[in-house]
Amino acid sequence: MKGLAGAKKLTLGNVVLHVIAYGIAVFFFVPLLYMLFTSLKPPGTAMGNITDRFLPPFSLENYAYIFENAPVIQWTLNSLLIAIVAPVLSLFMAALAAFALSRIPFSYSKFAFWFVLSGLMIPGEATIVSLYMIVNEMGILDTYAALILPGLAGPLAVVVFKQFFDGMPGELVEAAKMDGCSLFRIWWNIFMPLSKPIVSALMIFAFLGSWNDFLWPFLAVQSEELFTLPVGIPFFMSSYTQDETLPMTVNAYASIPIIIIFVIFQKYIVKGITLSGIKG
Repeated sequence: MKGLAGAKKLTLGNVVLHVIAYGIAVFFFVPLLYMLFTSLKPPGTAMGNITDRFLPPFSLENYAYIFENAPVIQWTLNSLLIAIVAPVLSLFMAALAAFALSRIPFSYSKFAFWFVLSGLMIPGEATIVSLYMIVNEMGILDTYAALILPGLAGPLAVVVFKQFFDGMPGELVEAAKMDGCSLFRIWWNIFMPLSKPIVSALMIFAFLGSWNDFLWPFLAVQSEELFTLPVGIPFFMSSYTQDETLPMTVNAYASIPIIIIFVIFQKYIVKGITLSGIKG
């Protein structure tokens, strides 16, 4: 009986909650299975009923076809480069800015924070024309710089970092100053190690955003060798047959890194979101 003492009491509310949770999980999981099984069907397969997609025969012919007829590997490497470099640099700058707003007193610091916060209310599409003109004037269109630099300004990361830094004990900073630590060393050796869950969560979100971004890469580059996967896939599909199995194959391939990252790092996402709400 002792083993059951700590068991959670089963109630009608818990049962309903679990049923709803599993129902939502199935609701999101079924489209992934639909995409996967359709991508494994041989090209030109007639699928009149939805059940036909989940029944043999299956083949990897579609995957071989997309690698043979398009520079998918190059597009994948481009996407990985941008989805890693841009978030790393963005979070580095955001953490510095948040530390200054949180721990360095200066005039109009509150105004500066609200100015950064207001950036969350401006959709990216509203600034796309101005951003294109600036990048064009800089002469970096159709380069990796055009794909990376505009993504370095991230107001959300600044707000989340500041909220977390505000919860740090002031005594910790004062003790570090008494030991002769500079502000940069306090930020790097104390604040950043304690912010690992926040960094992990923001890095994952930034990676997913960069990986899935279509509009800006579509406008910023014209050379096929600089295409990212979201940009390259529509161009590739417009050049070949619109067989239903082929679009599903390309999209299934593009979804693999996102699914892997989410499965591996999902606990860091939850922990990061939880810790970002800590108050001092």
